Amino acid sequence: MYSDKVMEHFMNPRNVGEIEDASGIGTVGNAKCGDIMRIYLDIDKNTHIINDVKFKTFGCGAAIATSSMATELVKGKTIEEALKVTNSAVMEALDGLPPVKVHCSLLAEEAIHAALWDYAKKNNITIEGLKKPKSDITEEEAIIEE
Repeated sequence: MYSDKVMEHFMNPRNVGEIEDASGIGTVGNAKCGDIMRIYLDIDKNTHIINDVKFKTFGCGAAIATSSMATELVKGKTIEEALKVTNSAVMEALDGLPPVKVHCSLLAEEAIHAALWDYAKKNNITIEGLKKPKSDITEEEAIIEE
């Protein structure tokens, strides 16, 4: 059902926690299943590189694994590179997810975007290609994204 990588990131998640005075914080959820994901970013204002990233997720194993993997994919990247991390990239990095858990990878993508949105708002900047994130992600949207 779950790949070895999903199980590894669920059992030993990376970058768990909060960043005090984070540059950007993004919170998204899925009201239907109850998953809630929050991502904290520490971004260097001069280089726009993500120095640190942490997450707190309330949800299933897939939600925790996708949060963990998403943080690994954006850490050390520029804002522009982080913006390119999609739910498909998260799923691929985890060697796939069961169809009923695809929405978890979409939560991870949207949480990154929400944190970047927060950073842009706090610093009164525009990030090319960044759209206002959704706070609630549905399974139907995940199916469309596939």
